[in-house]
Amino acid sequence: MIRRPPRSTLFPYTTLVRSLEIDEKKGVNPNSYAKTSGILSYFKGIVGSKTLSRAELQSALEKMKDHLISKNVAADIAYKLCDSVATNLEGKSLGTFGSIASLVKNSLTTSLVRILSPKRRIDIIRDALEAKNNGIPYTIAFCGVNGVGKSTNLAKICFWLIENDFSVLIAACDTFRAGAVEQLRTHTRHLNALHPPERHNNRTMVQLYEKGYGKDAAGIAMEAIKYANDTTIDIVLIDTAGRMQDNEPLMRSLSKLIRINDPDLVLFVGEALVGNEAVDQLVKFNKSLADYSSNENPHIIDGIVLTKFDTIDDKVGAAISMTYITGQPIVFVGTGQTYSD
Repeated sequence: MIRRPPRSTLFPYTTLVRSLEIDEKKGVNPNSYAKTSGILSYFKGIVGSKTLSRAELQSALEKMKDHLISKNVAADIAYKLCDSVATNLEGKSLGTFGSIASLVKNSLTTSLVRILSPKRRIDIIRDALEAKNNGIPYTIAFCGVNGVGKSTNLAKICFWLIENDFSVLIAACDTFRAGAVEQLRTHTRHLNALHPPERHNNRTMVQLYEKGYGKDAAGIAMEAIKYANDTTIDIVLIDTAGRMQDNEPLMRSLSKLIRINDPDLVLFVGEALVGNEAVDQLVKFNKSLADYSSNENPHIIDGIVLTKFDTIDDKVGAAISMTYITGQPIVFVGTGQTYSD
């Protein structure tokens, strides 16, 4: 049976809207319009107007824009959201705060869904099953800056894949950071303890492919994919070294790994905690992958893994910015310390 991520882990439009609405000082439930603060409260002063005009909305929209920016929504995106709300409200006749609050909320939700709807479909389970039926391993490469939790979240995704009865090979391509291989070895041991072979027709569900430190990461990834193909392992997860987005030699190395191995999916692992710094990292990673590739149609980032999402309270705006700027979906969010989070 296919085990999809629980609903709480799918990127939550309604939760996101609720987070953006809540006033961080008061923590009021935005569903209670009688006591609403945050975004919806800015529109209280225009209740009773016969027909809403852009001029009457301007003051509330300015406050709304500042509120969104305070939640780490990029300024240009905050402006677009406010403009969308204004377009929906302009010319409407409203008599009560409840009706205008409902309209503002629905307009904001519609705008966020439009922004967060990706340009491409990503269905890892379906694509991995298709690759398996074709007798080839499905490959996912993880990249990102130092310390965002690439290896940990790779292990979480590995656990999810095993839960869906895929065998996984982890390719240890971080050949720079001391302890990187040992960390993956520990995860491999723990994951196999949770899913022992006897539960899966005597298949070892997770294996680690490593060649130690100081070796060429692109070559290790290539060997790992060949090994997976030869031994009929379903999925290869490629762990890469953390690197700063402005480090040209390391970005060239990452571009080489992706160009040579052409993984099915390249996931950028970003930290929700750093807000719009993660947006800058993502933009520069994408640019570097394009600039340093010799291919006419370079393989850039396909999706986003947003880590430490449980640490940011209601400052969720960077998630909107990352999706809007790249057009790529947030595939997973990390919400805790255990493999199932």
